[in-house]
Amino acid sequence: MRLLCLLAVLWIGSASAKRPITHADVWTMKRPSPPAISPNGKYAVFTLTEPAYDESKQTADLWLIAVDESAPPRKITSAKGVESSAVFSPDSTRIAFSAKRDGDEEAQVYVLRLDGGEATRVTSISTGASKPQWRPDGKAILFQSLVYPGAADDEANRKIAAERKARKYNARVYESFPFRFWDRWLDDRRPHLFVQAIGASRATDLLAGSKLAALEGFDGTRDVGDGDLQPVWSPDGRWVVFNATADRDVGAYAPSTTHVYKVSTTGGEPIAITNGQHSYARPKFRPDGKALYMLHSQRGDEKLYSLSRLAMTPWPDHSAPKVLAEGWDRSVADFAFAPDSSRAFLIAEEHGNDKLFSMAAAGGTPDRAIDLKDGVYSGLAIAEKAPSLTAVALWGSMVHPEDVVRLDLTAKSHRPLTQFNKPVIDDIDWQPPRHVWFTAKSGAKIHSLLVLPPEFDASKKYPLLLFPHGGPHNMTKDQFFVRWNYHLLTSPGYVLLMTNYTGSTGFGEEFAAAIHKDILRGPADEIEQAADDAIRRFPYIDATRQAAAGGSYGGYLMNWFEGNSTRFKCLVNHAGLTDNWSMWGSTDAAYYWERRNGGPPWERKGPWADQSPSSYAANFKTPMLVTHGEQDFRVPISQAFEIYKLLQRQKVPSRLVVFPDANHWVLKGEDARFHMQEVLGWLKRYL
Repeated sequence: MRLLCLLAVLWIGSASAKRPITHADVWTMKRPSPPAISPNGKYAVFTLTEPAYDESKQTADLWLIAVDESAPPRKITSAKGVESSAVFSPDSTRIAFSAKRDGDEEAQVYVLRLDGGEATRVTSISTGASKPQWRPDGKAILFQSLVYPGAADDEANRKIAAERKARKYNARVYESFPFRFWDRWLDDRRPHLFVQAIGASRATDLLAGSKLAALEGFDGTRDVGDGDLQPVWSPDGRWVVFNATADRDVGAYAPSTTHVYKVSTTGGEPIAITNGQHSYARPKFRPDGKALYMLHSQRGDEKLYSLSRLAMTPWPDHSAPKVLAEGWDRSVADFAFAPDSSRAFLIAEEHGNDKLFSMAAAGGTPDRAIDLKDGVYSGLAIAEKAPSLTAVALWGSMVHPEDVVRLDLTAKSHRPLTQFNKPVIDDIDWQPPRHVWFTAKSGAKIHSLLVLPPEFDASKKYPLLLFPHGGPHNMTKDQFFVRWNYHLLTSPGYVLLMTNYTGSTGFGEEFAAAIHKDILRGPADEIEQAADDAIRRFPYIDATRQAAAGGSYGGYLMNWFEGNSTRFKCLVNHAGLTDNWSMWGSTDAAYYWERRNGGPPWERKGPWADQSPSSYAANFKTPMLVTHGEQDFRVPISQAFEIYKLLQRQKVPSRLVVFPDANHWVLKGEDARFHMQEVLGWLKRYL
């Protein structure tokens, strides 16, 4: 009995030793990139970023894993700078990657043998080389680079760059749209595709002199970086297939499209594989080489949002792509194939998770390949030449930063191949989120995630913090989030409620698209209804102490709450839209906002005024913290100035925090730490 009591005391002491998460925990968690798997299925390689508040001490090196776990993960590079986009050679003996090493003015492609030795530089192009891809025979590398218009070769690019550097004036001149994007001013450089044989001294520009690449509207797919043409080799190595937009320059008055092209590896004019008003992107060949797949989405005046669906065309005699699983109401984020080409595996959002699905490669209704209960999958990679199906991916959850895992599709489970952050994970007092559903007044089924504070005691009362996601076409999911870490927000002792309002993805196309009829009023009302439902169901929530915070579209909602709700003790708005009309004039997009608000801005009808937060400034009363990045071109900082000036005009307690180096996100470590101090300090003041 005495031994049992001692064990109980030790267990209680161990449990109580857990502590709330800190910003240092959040920021310094090691972050693996999506893994690449060797064709034979024996190894996986990825970049491991080890963050530090002092950027000079941050590292990003390549790591190698034995997929069968016969050896522990090991670091295989240790040079200064970032090594990225690692890929295996077709014979699984070499790795190509992009890095900027000593002596490089721009990033170049390097090749590292797995049997030892130093990495050797393959390219030396003045404009830099990124995203390498091996030719199927392993004798050449495909890569991308941004080049100047009219430059026929690297010497011409060097000359143009030198002439521009020598200019005595500093000016930007535009005659088309867009002229800036996300956090940078656009110039006239465009992405091109290059092929360089291993051992050769020069690369061949496959798009040089082509009419397609000379178009004003030519560009690659953009997320927040430079245009990515997302190229792949054809199975016989004679063609490169890529996606591009040819009409980026119509963005001021019409929707643009993305299409898939092929270009000969000797150069020449690209040939369009897809056309029309819909968009196609992310081309990928099936392992047997008999079909080309891509992601299809509907675009045009009738669609602001559509699902991404898998489409297929035969190869090499391609025709109009056929959309597969057209009736499946989920959006495909990533896909890969079984080695025998019989099945396609898809990652898609669903009800707070990113899940793995499977379907026949020729089409059909997808089934869950793994019955995922917690967390999210991403970065799916399947070995194309392995004797059996061998797959790796990233998996993470709200209480487990991402690790590389091996997927067991027979057992419908996964097992970790890395556990970089386990000591810290085990030390933190946190719980997985609770999935909560309720029926809104509209009849819609609305999903939320509820996060409890450390040292939670159901007999106590806790303030309620609402945190709706940005987007709006996004989803709050069970994932570890660095910029707005959910458990860090609960750490002072708050209950966090995150509602997937109408407009959220992962609940079907109709649900996501319905927000276009009601930009703010309906979603905001659903969020408040979700709060009311949680207060009724969970007695530990203190209804007298409620606050809300949000960024981007979430900040837009905060500005709406400012003039249309009195329930909150305070609000936190990061990068939120204040005035629909002035936003149209300053953001990096244009025609999108016309379609969003139901007509051109000069009409000032409907949502332009009715659902613009500034229209309700007479009602402003709730104390608000406003934070914004000065380099934000998506929601320009003028929107922060407007809401802050309106708050000051109305004598509402308010605080403005500007980050000169930040874009739409606060990405520098010390800035991020200070930002969270400001957020938690503001909440503490009023809660």
